[in-house]
Amino acid sequence: MLGQIDWSRPWLDAVRPAWASLDPAAGLLPMLNGGARARGLRNWREQPLCFVPQAELPAGVAYEAYIGAEGRVPTRENLHDFFNALVWLSFPAIKRQLNAMQAAQIAASGVGPARGPARDALTIFDENAAILVARDASIGAALRAHDWHGALVAPRARWWREVQLWSFGHALMEKLVAPRKAITAHVYLLQAPASYFEADDAGQRAWIDATVSARLHSAGISTADFTPLPVLGVPGWWPGQDAAFYADTQVFRPKRQTEAAC
Repeated sequence: MLGQIDWSRPWLDAVRPAWASLDPAAGLLPMLNGGARARGLRNWREQPLCFVPQAELPAGVAYEAYIGAEGRVPTRENLHDFFNALVWLSFPAIKRQLNAMQAAQIAASGVGPARGPARDALTIFDENAAILVARDASIGAALRAHDWHGALVAPRARWWREVQLWSFGHALMEKLVAPRKAITAHVYLLQAPASYFEADDAGQRAWIDATVSARLHSAGISTADFTPLPVLGVPGWWPGQDAAFYADTQVFRPKRQTEAAC
């Protein structure tokens, strides 16, 4: 399973240090639990977090509620759940806050045939988000306008000096194991001070973890907080990013124009 992953891919930068700290010879769950213990991971109830077989999830109990109540993360032996665990090891404060919010929604509304808007936004963040960190709001504004040239081409020299994209969603990472041009992330925009870009990789990751978790706690989340980005268009993330690459309107779609009110 893990042999399918090309760890040189830039979209795995966010979780590569966590992977490098683990011992694959131990087997999946012992390996992940060794990482959890080394980091002192806890759920939002401050219970020690551990990864357990999917079969331990009791019948009729929601996955998110179980993590919040027991500190046990049901984990299957597949890439989806493997990347989920790596995100726990890489951004534990964000994952803990997301789980607290998910558990609160389930406690308030139960589990029905539809999640509802609040749980939808939380699930999108958990599964398919990427976090754009920028010194100013201009590239985020261009992305919201689907101004692909203004976001990805014209400011290319600014990317990675003043703008970064961090993969977060574990379903997004799973899809990118077999990259396709149309794979699209839900981007969450985050403005950072100049000092952030002077920090090392670990310092930047810690700042993102603390800042995003605090924002989620104070401001919540809605689907309006995301904007789409075909991730292979991120400068340097794919070869052949010429004018024709970005001119593909089946992938880099123009913004829909809302009809004028009568």
